[in-house]
Amino acid sequence: MKISKDCLKFLNELSLNNNRDWFEANKATFKSHQSEVKAVLERVKEGLSETDIIEKLKMFRIYRDVRFSKDKTPYKDYFSGSLSRMGQSLRGGYYIHLKPGDAFLAVGFWDPNKEDLFRIRKEIETDASDFHELLNNKSFKNIWGNFQGDALKTAPKGFSKEHPEIGLLRRKNFVFIHPLKDSDICSENFITNTVKAFEVSRPFLDLMSDILTTDLNGEPLL
Repeated sequence: MKISKDCLKFLNELSLNNNRDWFEANKATFKSHQSEVKAVLERVKEGLSETDIIEKLKMFRIYRDVRFSKDKTPYKDYFSGSLSRMGQSLRGGYYIHLKPGDAFLAVGFWDPNKEDLFRIRKEIETDASDFHELLNNKSFKNIWGNFQGDALKTAPKGFSKEHPEIGLLRRKNFVFIHPLKDSDICSENFITNTVKAFEVSRPFLDLMSDILTTDLNGEPLL
């Protein structure tokens, strides 16, 4: 089972013909490719479930919410889905973004709520050694690199701008991104490679889960 080149071709054509008339005329083709991608995502979920507890797979709708956007094109020109871990005890999740020429895998915590963000920063302020051990791990670094996403320009409120870990403390998102080529998407090994990449990220999710389910003394909050 794999994602076909025709699927990427359809997404390219949708990008060039992003209007309701074209989409309605090609809706049967869209449905076919949507089912194809959903089946692949289900297989990724099955693979991850062998070593993790996946609570939910969500494939996102193709329809864009244009109410508050300057871009009024009605459809996304990509397929995407997320896999969430189990509730409050296993935090974080996995994301797959399939867009020709701009595909990627992502893992981590995008825009965590203020309570979680404060707790993560307090952990970093106290001892960031686990973060550095992870970021310097060769297997992890080869696939996931360094943190991506927004950061503050100065120290967050209540934290010193002179702190040696100010680079980590300024982060607003704790996300890693692994870019994909079109050939990666259509590879026979896409499912296997995706599962393996996400498995390499597991120590990060487990670290964050441990932080977000304990206080600074290591006492459980749940």
